[in-house]
Amino acid sequence: MASNHHDAAPPQATSAVLKPSDAMPSDAQPVEELDFNKLKGPITAQDLYLGMRHMGFQASSTAEAIRIINDMRDWKDPETDAKTTIFLGYTSNLISSGLRGTFRWLAEHKHISAIVTTAGGIEEDFIKCLGTTYMGSFSANGADLRKKGLNRIGNLVVPNANYCAFEDWVVPILDKMLEEQEASKGTEEEINWTPSKVIHRLGKEINDERSVYYWAWKNDIPVFCPALTDGSLGDMLYFHTFKSSPQQLKIDIVEDIRRINTISVRAKRAGMIILGGGVVKHHIANACLMRNGAESAVYINTAQEFDGSDAGARPDEAVSWGKIKMGADNVKVYMEATACFPFIVANTFAKDI
Repeated sequence: MASNHHDAAPPQATSAVLKPSDAMPSDAQPVEELDFNKLKGPITAQDLYLGMRHMGFQASSTAEAIRIINDMRDWKDPETDAKTTIFLGYTSNLISSGLRGTFRWLAEHKHISAIVTTAGGIEEDFIKCLGTTYMGSFSANGADLRKKGLNRIGNLVVPNANYCAFEDWVVPILDKMLEEQEASKGTEEEINWTPSKVIHRLGKEINDERSVYYWAWKNDIPVFCPALTDGSLGDMLYFHTFKSSPQQLKIDIVEDIRRINTISVRAKRAGMIILGGGVVKHHIANACLMRNGAESAVYINTAQEFDGSDAGARPDEAVSWGKIKMGADNVKVYMEATACFPFIVANTFAKDI
């Protein structure tokens, strides 16, 4: 005969699954949900920001980046009225993308103090003034593109003709810069070209309001590129050495490292906004080391820290080096920058326009 008796649940299972909770701290923040039913009228960037702050995951990290950048903007030294010196860094792919327009706007309206980027982050800006970059596909066949003289940057396509146009534009400028360098030798105003001076000159020469570096030149925002030769501009400089021999254009990186470090040391407060990794991330962080760290930092990239790379390092690793101050406001947003930076700028630098 079947028993009517029900066996009790195993006590070890009960204790594991139904383990009592400690009480949460009184100031613990509940997860909040973005409820479109509660939004009135046209939805704004601020509506989304306020609704995402306590959503969790990268939504909350993005909201934290917005808060930190707004604190950078709002801070003012009580004695001198000096504001935060804001270093903006980005990799070349972001200039190739439509995010370039956001960087141009930041430079045009003098929202940043200095820029650090790569060679591609310089030349692609000028190249886009001379030719068009097109949408393509991440899966486009490389060999087929090569046969057609097309270059792929992710899901963007740049015709090789654009680089030829860049050569036609930049080489006469390099010729003139070499001529000025040679003519100044032995004078009290001897010219010593540096990457930032070269970029300043090219920004002036392009004379195109679509250019980030036109506005950097116009607003006297220094642009640093310690790896200036690592791209098409390096190709042009290489070919120029054959054309100009025995004279050669000299570009001094030592004067520029002194310049960016001096900006950092003299800053009353320093903030870092760095999109991507590599040389741009470390160059800004290392400059801030000279003042024992930045007071605030926002990293935006998809790199992971398991390989020990600087690109993947979280802000706390920079604290260990003295590149970010102990106790400083900082966040890393694990997101591809084109997907979040326009939203961040809309809620910070552009929120009052």
